[in-house]
Amino acid sequence: MLSIKNQQIYKNGKPFFYYADTCWSAFTNISNDDWKYYLNYRKQQGFNTIQINILKQWDASGDDLNIYPFPITTNEDGSYSFDYSTLNTNYFDRAEKMLIEMQKRDLVPVLVLMWANYVPGTWASHIAKNNLFPYEAIEKYVTYVTKRFKKFNPIYFVSGDTDFPSEETTKYYRKVFEVAKQNDSNALYSFHIKGRFEQLPDEFKNKIDFFSYQSGHNFEGQSTAYKIPIHQRILGFNKPIINTEPCYEQISYSRNMYGRYSARDVRKASWSSVLSGANAGITYGAHGIWSWHHTGATFGIVEGEGFDAPFDWHDAIHFNGANDIAFLKNIILREFPNGCSPTNILINNEESIRSAFNKTRNKLIIYVPTNTKINLKDFNFDETNSKVKVIDLLNHNNKSLNWFKPKTLDMSNVQADSVIILSKE
Repeated sequence: MLSIKNQQIYKNGKPFFYYADTCWSAFTNISNDDWKYYLNYRKQQGFNTIQINILKQWDASGDDLNIYPFPITTNEDGSYSFDYSTLNTNYFDRAEKMLIEMQKRDLVPVLVLMWANYVPGTWASHIAKNNLFPYEAIEKYVTYVTKRFKKFNPIYFVSGDTDFPSEETTKYYRKVFEVAKQNDSNALYSFHIKGRFEQLPDEFKNKIDFFSYQSGHNFEGQSTAYKIPIHQRILGFNKPIINTEPCYEQISYSRNMYGRYSARDVRKASWSSVLSGANAGITYGAHGIWSWHHTGATFGIVEGEGFDAPFDWHDAIHFNGANDIAFLKNIILREFPNGCSPTNILINNEESIRSAFNKTRNKLIIYVPTNTKINLKDFNFDETNSKVKVIDLLNHNNKSLNWFKPKTLDMSNVQADSVIILSKE
């Protein structure tokens, strides 16, 4: 069972660092054999959580399975309508079998109950190709899925990629949340909200088990990876915080801007999040896995965030960035098993250099995105009282490091990004 203690998640009484893969389109797009291969591979890499949309993902890649949660009518212009009054039990039978395969591998499902494109008033509702979910159909659907899936001990995202621009929008999510809690009171709940956004109505924020945000895929918004958790901690939020959608590896910059995020970009967003207050875990995404893309298939909604084509999932599953973030998880669990707190100290007058500490262990960890000497004038760590080690985040090995002078660390020979760990002797 999952539980919350202060700013951390626990599983069966032990610290659980939430390390999720993003596979929004699993239930509609992935064949049974491919699903087993995918789960085996991700489990081997160290993932412990998979994020899935229960409904059809609005910007998923084209699929050949043609199985959906409700009867569907597709129009010539590409739009489609669901008959929300009728649940397709074959779809949910298949989804349950997929969750059984996750359970066999001790992987926690994180299930999205209602993505933004189904809810009136949201930014996504204005460009969605599907019809909106009728308010009167919410109770039947949410009751059905939560009663059916609660035996898998899931985490629920009440929303997917949403904002809250109107009372009608809030009313929808209020209903989803209330019905879900009535039927699965033991699950953990959060809201997956839109990129670079942190506004969550107080009525929800006071009831969630952890705060989920996404620094997302906008090139100019990458600093929200650390700015949002810093701000939430300043506001006094003292439960777990997780960046559940940092930039995906090899996704293009949003809004049709040329360029793609590299594994190094993903590391920067991830380490920046974890060391800035979002220390309960992190999510990884590969462009081609979340939409489950096959070469030649259709993809996405051009009018939306405007992303370039994904990689075929057979290639995307082998991106190196997943191993980098598993490496992050292992470092945090080894050095800070009960979490770490952001220092919010500006190092070298550069806000992208992030740092956190653990008082009980007398340890300080610093993420250095680009190699440089590190000035420690504002810390109680120096060459007389501390041991220091540097970890090369590209090559996953330790490097040597010397003190340049009593309060300054010299550069290591790391050619990419690194973390520096100082321990009081």
